[in-house]
Amino acid sequence: MNNNPLDPTLNSPPSVQTEALELSVIVPTFKERDNVALLVKRIETALTGVAWEVVFVDDDSPDGTAALAKEIAAQNPRVRCIRRVTRRGLAGACIEGILSSAARFVAVMDADMQHDEKLLPRMLEILSTGEKDLVVGSRYSAGGSAKAFSKGRGTISRMATTLARRLTGVTLSDPMSGFFMMRRASFDPLAGSLSTQGFKILLDIVITSRGALRIAEEPYVFGARAHGESKLDAQVGLDFLGLLLAKLTGGAVTPRFLSFLLVGASGIVVHLGVLRFALIFLGQGFAAAQTIATVGAMTSNFVLNNALTYRDKRLSGFAMVKGLLVFYAVSTVGALANISIASWLYANDSVWWVAGVAGALMSAVWNYALSNLFVWRLK
Repeated sequence: MNNNPLDPTLNSPPSVQTEALELSVIVPTFKERDNVALLVKRIETALTGVAWEVVFVDDDSPDGTAALAKEIAAQNPRVRCIRRVTRRGLAGACIEGILSSAARFVAVMDADMQHDEKLLPRMLEILSTGEKDLVVGSRYSAGGSAKAFSKGRGTISRMATTLARRLTGVTLSDPMSGFFMMRRASFDPLAGSLSTQGFKILLDIVITSRGALRIAEEPYVFGARAHGESKLDAQVGLDFLGLLLAKLTGGAVTPRFLSFLLVGASGIVVHLGVLRFALIFLGQGFAAAQTIATVGAMTSNFVLNNALTYRDKRLSGFAMVKGLLVFYAVSTVGALANISIASWLYANDSVWWVAGVAGALMSAVWNYALSNLFVWRLK
């Protein structure tokens, strides 16, 4: 198969489009260079007679995905590329791509060929009648299939789907689908309330709409990945749980905050391990060993938060060293706040565990808020 991105057979004529844009296909990418040209060709074949564009939103892939997309865009006016150099995450990429579009309708699909582009015309036909606002490509409705999943991934997908439906009341057969099309006018009012973290933007859109969207589902067969590797990992699962908690708590618990808390919990394990090591193998007194363990736990928390919780704002080089020092300071003040609050509550006849939990929660909120502001500098 010819995958040369500069082959004229892969591109529309290089004349500027004069027809009103009807559909923007948003494709979030990270390390998908080998799939870009083939996907453009497939979309071009599927959408014959439609005024369309494809927008690749790339999270600064190290394999040159954005560079190749821009090479193709230079010869094909239907192709655009947004390269994000300080932002990460599939949901955020989808939101940014959709908001960059001027088309009446927007579709979201993956770059790995697992979503069936031949379904796009049918989705567009349904929306064009004016009777629906959102069309979801479903692997689990009658006629659909997810046979390309491995046994383990299929089990996880079904469990996540069941959990999402039960906790949120969403009735879609496939609320975890990453393949859908909707009216741009229906998306805009929701954009400001959507989470930029995580991978399940469809679920977020449906929950945030509070039943206002008229939704249709169309079955499709989930295909095998053409090139590259799956991005599914433990962090995706954590983001999913964080999204559910955020929606169930009205935004009080965010995916980032959940990740921060779990990293903090892992710090307790690190603290106890280092404490024991310092006491037994280094022969330190308790005060010295406790100090070493505290610094070890803080360091572990910073490294994990930098890699996971704040991966879209990840620090490196000198900025990482500076961030670590600030994190030490923030965490030290947080520990003092923990002790002060817990001691005050206990002195006022609170149950010991209530005082302890309240102090720990106070410390966690403090550390999270100040880490956002001064370490990873979130707005």
